Amino acid sequence: MGGDRLENKTSVSVASWSSLNARMDNRFATAFVIACVLSLISTIYMAASIGTDFWYEYRSPVQENSSDLNKSIWNDFASDEADEKTYNDALFRYNGTVGLWRRCITIPQNTYWYSPPERTDSFEVVTKCMSFTLTEQFMEKFVDPGNHNSGIDLLRTYLWRCQFLLPFVSLGLMCFGALIGLCACICRSLYPTIATGILHLLAGLCTLGSVSCYVAGIELLHQKLELPENVSGEFGWSFCLACVSAPLQFMASALFIWAAHTNRKEYTLMKAYRVA
Repeated sequence: MGGDRLENKTSVSVASWSSLNARMDNRFATAFVIACVLSLISTIYMAASIGTDFWYEYRSPVQENSSDLNKSIWNDFASDEADEKTYNDALFRYNGTVGLWRRCITIPQNTYWYSPPERTDSFEVVTKCMSFTLTEQFMEKFVDPGNHNSGIDLLRTYLWRCQFLLPFVSLGLMCFGALIGLCACICRSLYPTIATGILHLLAGLCTLGSVSCYVAGIELLHQKLELPENVSGEFGWSFCLACVSAPLQFMASALFIWAAHTNRKEYTLMKAYRVA
Protein backbone atom coordinates (compact mmCIF):
# COMPACT_ATOMS: atom_id res chain seq x y z
CA MET A 1 0.00 0.00 0.00
CA GLY A 2 2.82 2.36 0.94
CA GLY A 3 4.63 1.42 -2.26
CA ASP A 4 1.59 2.36 -4.36
CA ARG A 5 1.38 5.79 -2.69
CA LEU A 6 5.06 6.43 -3.27
CA GLU A 7 4.73 5.39 -6.88
CA ASN A 8 1.71 7.70 -7.34
CA LYS A 9 3.58 10.63 -5.80
CA THR A 10 6.54 9.96 -8.04
CA SER A 11 4.41 9.79 -11.16
CA VAL A 12 2.56 13.01 -10.21
CA SER A 13 5.86 14.77 -9.55
CA VAL A 14 7.31 13.64 -12.87
CA ALA A 15 4.14 14.75 -14.66
CA SER A 16 4.23 18.17 -13.00
CA TRP A 17 7.90 18.61 -13.90
CA SER A 18 7.16 17.57 -17.49
CA SER A 19 4.35 20.11 -17.69
CA LEU A 20 6.57 22.82 -16.22
CA ASN A 21 9.36 21.89 -18.62
CA ALA A 22 6.98 22.18 -21.58
CA ARG A 23 5.83 25.62 -20.45
CA MET A 24 9.41 26.78 -20.01
CA ASP A 25 10.37 25.40 -23.43
CA ASN A 26 7.50 27.33 -25.01
CA ARG A 27 8.55 30.50 -23.21
CA PHE A 28 12.16 30.18 -24.30
CA ALA A 29 11.18 29.32 -27.86
CA THR A 30 8.92 32.37 -28.03
CA ALA A 31 11.71 34.62 -26.79
CA PHE A 32 14.09 33.06 -29.30
CA VAL A 33 11.69 33.62 -32.21
CA ILE A 34 11.05 37.25 -31.21
CA ALA A 35 14.80 37.83 -30.92
CA CYS A 36 15.32 36.36 -34.39
CA VAL A 37 12.65 38.63 -35.87
CA LEU A 38 14.19 41.70 -34.22
CA SER A 39 17.62 40.64 -35.46
CA LEU A 40 16.33 40.23 -39.02
CA ILE A 41 14.62 43.62 -39.01
CA SER A 42 17.70 45.37 -37.61
CA THR A 43 19.90 43.68 -40.23
CA ILE A 44 17.61 44.86 -43.05
CA TYR A 45 17.52 48.39 -41.64
CA MET A 46 21.31 48.49 -41.25
CA ALA A 47 21.93 47.17 -44.75
CA ALA A 48 19.48 49.69 -46.23
CA SER A 49 21.12 52.48 -44.25
CA ILE A 50 24.59 51.58 -45.52
CA GLY A 51 23.46 51.30 -49.13
CA THR A 52 21.47 54.55 -49.44
CA ASP A 53 22.52 58.19 -49.79
CA PHE A 54 20.26 60.03 -47.34
CA TRP A 55 22.18 60.22 -44.09
CA TYR A 56 22.11 64.00 -44.34
CA GLU A 57 20.09 66.26 -46.65
CA TYR A 58 20.46 69.93 -47.54
CA ARG A 59 17.55 72.14 -48.60
CA SER A 60 18.36 75.15 -50.79
CA PRO A 61 16.64 77.21 -53.51
CA VAL A 62 16.92 75.37 -56.82
CA GLN A 63 19.53 76.94 -59.12
CA GLU A 64 17.72 77.45 -62.41
CA ASN A 65 20.37 79.12 -64.52
CA SER A 66 23.53 77.64 -65.95
CA SER A 67 26.00 80.40 -65.37
CA ASP A 68 29.72 79.87 -65.67
CA LEU A 69 29.96 79.74 -61.87
CA ASN A 70 27.36 76.98 -61.66
CA LYS A 71 29.01 75.00 -64.42
CA SER A 72 32.35 75.32 -62.66
CA ILE A 73 30.85 74.05 -59.40
CA TRP A 74 29.24 71.10 -61.16
CA ASN A 75 32.49 70.18 -62.89
CA ASP A 76 34.47 70.47 -59.66
CA PHE A 77 31.92 68.32 -57.85
CA ALA A 78 32.23 65.58 -60.48
CA SER A 79 36.02 65.73 -60.46
CA ASP A 80 37.98 62.90 -58.85
CA GLU A 81 40.22 65.54 -57.25
CA ALA A 82 37.43 67.42 -55.48
CA ASP A 83 38.41 68.29 -51.91
CA GLU A 84 36.12 68.50 -48.90
CA LYS A 85 35.28 72.18 -49.29
CA THR A 86 34.62 71.88 -53.02
CA TYR A 87 32.03 69.14 -52.85
CA ASN A 88 30.42 70.54 -49.70
CA ASP A 89 29.91 73.92 -51.40
CA ALA A 90 28.09 72.08 -54.17
CA LEU A 91 26.02 70.12 -51.65
CA PHE A 92 24.99 73.35 -49.95
CA ARG A 93 23.91 75.05 -53.20
CA TYR A 94 22.21 72.18 -55.01
CA ASN A 95 20.00 70.30 -52.52
CA GLY A 96 22.73 67.79 -51.79
CA THR A 97 22.39 64.47 -50.01
CA VAL A 98 25.22 62.53 -48.39
CA GLY A 99 25.54 58.85 -47.58
CA LEU A 100 28.38 56.70 -46.34
CA TRP A 101 29.43 55.86 -49.88
CA ARG A 102 28.12 58.62 -52.15
CA ARG A 103 27.30 62.31 -52.37
CA CYS A 104 24.57 63.66 -54.68
CA ILE A 105 23.35 67.02 -55.94
CA THR A 106 20.25 68.08 -57.90
CA ILE A 107 20.89 70.26 -60.94
CA PRO A 108 18.86 71.44 -63.98
CA GLN A 109 18.71 68.78 -66.65
CA ASN A 110 19.29 71.16 -69.58
CA THR A 111 22.19 73.59 -69.68
CA TYR A 112 22.74 76.44 -72.11
CA TRP A 113 25.86 78.24 -73.23
CA TYR A 114 23.73 81.35 -73.76
CA SER A 115 21.14 82.98 -71.48
CA PRO A 116 18.59 80.37 -70.42
CA PRO A 117 14.96 80.69 -71.52
CA GLU A 118 12.44 82.51 -69.39
CA ARG A 119 11.51 80.89 -66.11
CA THR A 120 8.47 78.62 -66.11
CA ASP A 121 6.50 77.23 -63.20
CA SER A 122 8.38 73.93 -63.41
CA PHE A 123 11.55 72.69 -65.00
CA GLU A 124 13.28 69.36 -65.09
CA VAL A 125 16.12 68.54 -62.75
CA VAL A 126 18.42 65.56 -62.55
CA THR A 127 20.38 64.04 -59.67
CA LYS A 128 24.12 63.63 -60.11
CA CYS A 129 26.04 61.39 -57.71
CA MET A 130 29.70 60.74 -57.04
CA SER A 131 31.07 57.87 -54.97
CA PHE A 132 33.59 58.31 -52.21
CA THR A 133 36.67 56.29 -53.09
CA LEU A 134 38.50 54.30 -50.44
CA THR A 135 41.27 56.88 -50.63
CA GLU A 136 38.77 59.64 -49.82
CA GLN A 137 37.26 57.60 -46.99
CA PHE A 138 40.64 57.37 -45.25
CA MET A 139 41.95 60.79 -46.30
CA GLU A 140 42.89 63.25 -43.57
CA LYS A 141 40.54 66.11 -42.78
CA PHE A 142 42.08 69.56 -42.41
CA VAL A 143 41.50 72.19 -39.75
CA ASP A 144 40.41 74.57 -42.51
CA PRO A 145 38.56 72.41 -45.08
CA GLY A 146 40.19 72.73 -48.49
CA ASN A 147 43.37 74.30 -47.12
CA HIS A 148 46.06 71.64 -47.01
CA ASN A 149 48.42 73.97 -45.17
CA SER A 150 46.13 74.40 -42.16
CA GLY A 151 47.13 71.14 -40.49
CA ILE A 152 45.35 67.84 -39.96
CA ASP A 153 42.19 67.79 -37.86
CA LEU A 154 42.63 64.42 -36.12
CA LEU A 155 39.23 64.46 -34.43
CA ARG A 156 37.24 64.90 -37.65
CA THR A 157 39.56 62.46 -39.45
CA TYR A 158 38.90 59.61 -37.04
CA LEU A 159 35.22 60.44 -36.68
CA TRP A 160 34.85 60.08 -40.45
CA ARG A 161 36.72 56.78 -40.51
CA CYS A 162 34.68 55.39 -37.63
CA GLN A 163 31.35 56.39 -39.18
CA PHE A 164 32.40 54.53 -42.33
CA LEU A 165 33.84 51.37 -40.72
CA LEU A 166 31.57 50.75 -37.72
CA PRO A 167 28.36 50.03 -39.72
CA PHE A 168 30.16 47.27 -41.62
CA VAL A 169 31.52 45.84 -38.37
CA SER A 170 27.98 45.89 -36.94
CA LEU A 171 26.55 44.14 -39.98
CA GLY A 172 29.31 41.51 -39.88
CA LEU A 173 28.74 40.81 -36.18
CA MET A 174 25.03 40.28 -36.74
CA CYS A 175 25.64 37.90 -39.65
CA PHE A 176 28.13 35.92 -37.56
CA GLY A 177 25.64 35.85 -34.69
CA ALA A 178 22.95 34.55 -37.05
CA LEU A 179 25.29 31.74 -38.11
CA ILE A 180 25.80 30.74 -34.46
CA GLY A 181 22.04 30.88 -33.89
CA LEU A 182 21.50 28.57 -36.86
CA CYS A 183 24.00 26.11 -35.40
CA ALA A 184 22.12 26.30 -32.08
CA CYS A 185 18.88 25.37 -33.85
CA ILE A 186 20.56 22.43 -35.58
CA CYS A 187 21.97 21.24 -32.24
CA ARG A 188 18.57 21.82 -30.55
CA SER A 189 20.18 23.80 -27.78
CA LEU A 190 19.64 27.39 -26.68
CA TYR A 191 22.90 27.67 -24.77
CA PRO A 192 25.07 28.70 -27.79
CA THR A 193 22.74 31.65 -28.34
CA ILE A 194 24.53 33.43 -25.48
CA ALA A 195 27.30 34.07 -28.03
CA THR A 196 24.65 35.32 -30.47
CA GLY A 197 23.35 37.72 -27.82
CA ILE A 198 26.84 39.02 -27.04
CA LEU A 199 27.56 39.58 -30.74
CA HIS A 200 24.29 41.49 -31.13
CA LEU A 201 25.20 43.60 -28.11
CA LEU A 202 28.55 44.46 -29.72
CA ALA A 203 26.77 45.16 -33.03
CA GLY A 204 24.39 47.55 -31.27
CA LEU A 205 27.32 49.37 -29.68
CA CYS A 206 28.99 49.67 -33.11
CA THR A 207 25.80 51.05 -34.66
CA LEU A 208 25.36 53.51 -31.81
CA GLY A 209 29.00 54.53 -32.16
CA SER A 210 28.60 55.06 -35.89
CA VAL A 211 25.54 57.26 -35.42
CA SER A 212 27.28 59.28 -32.70
CA CYS A 213 30.39 59.75 -34.85
CA TYR A 214 28.26 60.90 -37.77
CA VAL A 215 26.37 63.48 -35.70
CA ALA A 216 29.60 64.80 -34.18
CA GLY A 217 31.28 64.95 -37.59
CA ILE A 218 28.41 66.91 -39.16
CA GLU A 219 28.33 69.40 -36.29
CA LEU A 220 32.09 69.97 -36.49
CA LEU A 221 31.91 70.37 -40.28
CA HIS A 222 29.21 73.02 -40.00
CA GLN A 223 31.35 74.89 -37.49
CA LYS A 224 34.10 75.00 -40.12
CA LEU A 225 31.84 75.64 -43.12
CA GLU A 226 28.78 77.67 -42.21
CA LEU A 227 25.62 77.08 -44.23
CA PRO A 228 24.74 79.87 -46.69
CA GLU A 229 21.55 81.89 -46.30
CA ASN A 230 18.29 80.10 -47.22
CA VAL A 231 20.06 76.75 -46.86
CA SER A 232 19.06 74.29 -44.16
CA GLY A 233 20.16 70.78 -43.32
CA GLU A 234 18.58 67.80 -41.61
CA PHE A 235 19.32 64.15 -41.00
CA GLY A 236 17.72 61.91 -43.60
CA TRP A 237 15.85 58.63 -43.47
CA SER A 238 19.00 56.54 -43.99
CA PHE A 239 20.33 57.99 -40.74
CA CYS A 240 17.00 57.26 -39.04
CA LEU A 241 17.18 53.61 -40.13
CA ALA A 242 20.57 53.30 -38.43
CA CYS A 243 19.16 54.95 -35.30
CA VAL A 244 16.25 52.48 -35.19
CA SER A 245 18.54 49.52 -35.86
CA ALA A 246 20.60 50.07 -32.68
CA PRO A 247 17.77 49.56 -30.11
CA LEU A 248 16.48 46.57 -32.09
CA GLN A 249 19.93 45.00 -31.79
CA PHE A 250 19.98 45.66 -28.04
CA MET A 251 16.52 44.12 -27.57
CA ALA A 252 17.46 41.05 -29.61
CA SER A 253 20.65 40.71 -27.58
CA ALA A 254 18.75 40.85 -24.27
CA LEU A 255 16.27 38.20 -25.41
CA PHE A 256 18.99 35.86 -26.73
CA ILE A 257 21.03 36.10 -23.53
CA TRP A 258 17.99 35.78 -21.25
CA ALA A 259 16.63 32.74 -23.07
CA ALA A 260 19.97 30.95 -23.13
CA HIS A 261 20.94 31.76 -19.54
CA THR A 262 17.54 31.00 -17.99
CA ASN A 263 17.13 27.80 -20.00
CA ARG A 264 20.55 26.61 -18.82
CA LYS A 265 19.71 27.46 -15.21
CA GLU A 266 16.36 25.65 -15.31
CA TYR A 267 17.95 22.65 -16.95
CA THR A 268 20.56 22.46 -14.16
CA LEU A 269 17.88 22.63 -11.47
CA MET A 270 15.80 19.96 -13.18
CA LYS A 271 18.80 17.68 -13.51
CA ALA A 272 19.64 18.13 -9.82
CA TYR A 273 16.02 17.32 -8.87
CA ARG A 274 16.02 14.15 -10.91
CA VAL A 275 19.27 13.00 -9.31
CA ALA A 276 17.81 13.67 -5.89
